[in-house]
Amino acid sequence: MASRQVTRRAHGKLNLMLSVGNALPADDAKAGYHPILSWFHAVALHDTLTVTPAASSSYEILWASDAPRGGQIDWPLEKDLAVRAHRALEAHVGKSLPVAMRLEKRVPTGGGLGGGSSDAAAMLLAVREVYTLDVTDETLRDIAMTLGSDVAFFVDEGESPRPAIVGGLGEIIERVERVESDVILVVPGFGCATGAVYTAFDEQRAKEMRDYEIERALAGNKGRERTTGPRETMVRGRVQRAIKASKIDTDDLFNDLAKPAFSVEPRLGRLVTTLSNICRSPAHVTGSGSCVFVLAEPKKVDWMLGRVAKALEAVQFDVGPCGVVVSKTV
Repeated sequence: MASRQVTRRAHGKLNLMLSVGNALPADDAKAGYHPILSWFHAVALHDTLTVTPAASSSYEILWASDAPRGGQIDWPLEKDLAVRAHRALEAHVGKSLPVAMRLEKRVPTGGGLGGGSSDAAAMLLAVREVYTLDVTDETLRDIAMTLGSDVAFFVDEGESPRPAIVGGLGEIIERVERVESDVILVVPGFGCATGAVYTAFDEQRAKEMRDYEIERALAGNKGRERTTGPRETMVRGRVQRAIKASKIDTDDLFNDLAKPAFSVEPRLGRLVTTLSNICRSPAHVTGSGSCVFVLAEPKKVDWMLGRVAKALEAVQFDVGPCGVVVSKTV
């Protein structure tokens, strides 16, 4: 029996660190996919999902009035991740679970903040609650992995997902302690196509490997062979250091997809360089872009906002208008 209406926040996330391995070989079942090791942390910026029991299913998707970047809802319903999540859960339980869905979006699409993945996880959790289904979180995460590599991270207890070190193809999720930080999100008017960014990553990695092999051959094949997988020791060590200090060190953060994203979308590279120079602090890309974030000391948020405004003014003709959101890690 269906219960009452359920409303959930679908939080965005940051990749505070993202180490990417080489694409899996042709003989692997997941050939072409890239193993990662990443520190995921949710942020306060969120979509709002409301699910109500209904005689038949209907789906309404709109941009919230306070969204940092709106636009058209121009994707077909059958491709929306929240809709796909609902239908995947129905397929799993083998029966119809009709709901009226209303999704108010704030997390920008194509920004690397995982908005669609978060919506999908929120839908799985909300429909389970509406229909009091006997389906475990583990089963929901299994369903989530059929929808996208980030979705399983968002299937978690509480109002926002706990941070995690995420590995493999997104299926390895090791929850870690929260580290609070003020975050200024910069939302360009353009997105970055994930597939194109990974293609650029493969091309850059192949060139780096060729250069490395030449240098190693000239040195008589001395020294350790270069790793082709994610840099696990580095990521884990820096995460533990941040947790112990209860503070995120912006100089420890990195993203292996940043430079490939710059080659796909040069405006993003100009934005990050200008923000880093004028803010006097590194600006970081999350996911495959295009959203960028800058960390701010608690007493310097207003000062950092002023620097961000100066940076955006400096690149407005090259980059175009950008939204700015003051948020927090949650």
